[in-house]
Amino acid sequence: MRTIIIMGAAGRDFHNFNVLFRNNPAYKVAAFTATQIPDIDGRCYPASLAGEGYPEGIPVIAEDRLPGLLRKFRVDTAVFSYSDISHETVMHRASLVNAHGANFMMLAPEQTMLFSSKPVIAVCAVRTGCGKSPVTRHICALLRNRGLRAAIIRHPMPYGDLERQAVQRFASLEDMDEAQCTIEEREEYEHHVEQGFTVFAGVDYARILAAAEAEADVIVWDGGNNDTPFIKPTVHVTVLDPLRPGHEHAYHPGETNLRLADIAIINKVNSAPLPAIAQVTESVRQYAPLAEILLAKSTVTVEAPELVAGKRVLLVEDGPTLTHGEMGYGAAQVAAELYGASGIADPRPAAVGSIAESLAAHPHIGNALPAIGYSGKQLADLEKSINGTDCDSVLLGTPIRLERLISINKPHVRVRYTHEDHGNRSLEQALFERLPLPPEQE
Repeated sequence: MRTIIIMGAAGRDFHNFNVLFRNNPAYKVAAFTATQIPDIDGRCYPASLAGEGYPEGIPVIAEDRLPGLLRKFRVDTAVFSYSDISHETVMHRASLVNAHGANFMMLAPEQTMLFSSKPVIAVCAVRTGCGKSPVTRHICALLRNRGLRAAIIRHPMPYGDLERQAVQRFASLEDMDEAQCTIEEREEYEHHVEQGFTVFAGVDYARILAAAEAEADVIVWDGGNNDTPFIKPTVHVTVLDPLRPGHEHAYHPGETNLRLADIAIINKVNSAPLPAIAQVTESVRQYAPLAEILLAKSTVTVEAPELVAGKRVLLVEDGPTLTHGEMGYGAAQVAAELYGASGIADPRPAAVGSIAESLAAHPHIGNALPAIGYSGKQLADLEKSINGTDCDSVLLGTPIRLERLISINKPHVRVRYTHEDHGNRSLEQALFERLPLPPEQE
């Protein structure tokens, strides 16, 4: 029996365990490590999910304790199982593991993919913040227009009670309230539910897939960060961001998604410079020569333009896009420029607690607040930071109804962003040429 540690961030790590190592007598998992997400260590992967051989469950320990864990458990192999991390940093992790006498393993995506009885469209990306969500919404609308039922399976975000979150189904905002979803979860579920689609997520993806298949004609995998899909896709769609040219082949496992692409969507062409678009296009041709390249706009709108025009606005942006996605701005800034804001308020003097800490830890962020809310304390810090900033109005670039979770003491308006085809070929044409459907649906 070989002793392993699975390095993760409350998502891919649990899936890899469930598919390859649970009830596998050749391996003993000594621990999961946790990083990227605050306060997800110190938990236990419960015995009810871990299976035979783990009557006390499996501890989840902060990754910064990895050297001691490798020695303590005499680990044979550390299995790297999280996403949106630079190739250079991955190799630093590998060097650390190797220096402590253990092997460093990276699993091939197909080794952990589940197989569905239904057609599967996977929407993935090369980085966090490329614009997967609008693409997923657009694809689901296309399926509905053809009379097909789409079930969305979302990459995992189990930041709470793992037993309760084993299989989750979200068909209403109330479902999210009952599950006590964090801002980060709501950012990924809420916009789909508002369109009338059901989202499945959780921990045990074999059970999640079975639940989704019972309700759908087509499964749509909505990827997280730049991770590869958990379910074998019929069509693999990869979204690229020309606002970060070069990142498509510099981050793990984003480059893998690029190489796996059947359809490569170069997004945000309405805001990226032409040389950057050309650079990303060349990357696709080099790394995925068989992929069809589509260009797309990310179209930004606001519900009340009068709250932007001529106003000094505070920008509240999608948290992960700004933090580990390394973007300096998001949809709110685009909307501020598009709708003629007179100025951008600096939130730093009013930022408190975890929000101030996040801004300090990510100095690349411009004059914006990341919508971070993994806990009640972070939500309270976000509320104080917004309400304490001197501005005329607040532009909410996060895709959720933030006003349902915190009290905002000044005028505020939501920013919406949608997929728009740009070019001679549409996503609908490229997609349905590749998707096997019943004759009456073709």
